[in-house]
Amino acid sequence: MQVGRMMHVNRNGCTHVLTEINALCPFISHCQHMHKHILITTDGSELSRAAIEYGITLAKSVGAKATAITVTPPHKSVVAAGWPTDFGLAAGALTDAAKEHQERMELLAAQYLSIARDAAAAVGIACELVHREHDQPYQAIIDVALEKPCDLIIMASHENGGLSAVVLGSETLKVLTHSSIPVLVYRTPRHESFFVPS
Repeated sequence: MQVGRMMHVNRNGCTHVLTEINALCPFISHCQHMHKHILITTDGSELSRAAIEYGITLAKSVGAKATAITVTPPHKSVVAAGWPTDFGLAAGALTDAAKEHQERMELLAAQYLSIARDAAAAVGIACELVHREHDQPYQAIIDVALEKPCDLIIMASHENGGLSAVVLGSETLKVLTHSSIPVLVYRTPRHESFFVPS
């Protein structure tokens, strides 16, 4: 039976518990009584793809709702020294640049979220797709989790050596630090492509 590894980290980052899990383990049974709405984050990376696969399958297993979120940076206009004297032309250029940026970010977000959409369709559940623009991705993730409301946030992390060498991405660490909602940090099993509980 294929298994994956999941790391729980408490809010102050002091407790790390690595658990071998599968769809039949006590954790899944426990989740059936705890989790009703799971928020899954993605940044388009292979690691987040694996976390999506895990999160969607977990939601299916425990009968929870699923929402996937990706956060992109907003377009920022900085007025620097040497700004053109014709402010009307400058403002128009900024408007065009902001529009182009927004269009690019929307296409990118749609690409990232399509992975969650397809994963949910494959197991026969619905998954709400959320794209937010925010200069602090961790805050957008927490805001959406509170708005829905969600009772679990799933994020991906890197693995580098043993448990003591786990490397958390900066946004993952910020969510762990600031979120009042439980956070599940997923990392792919070593020597396997990615984990999909059966």
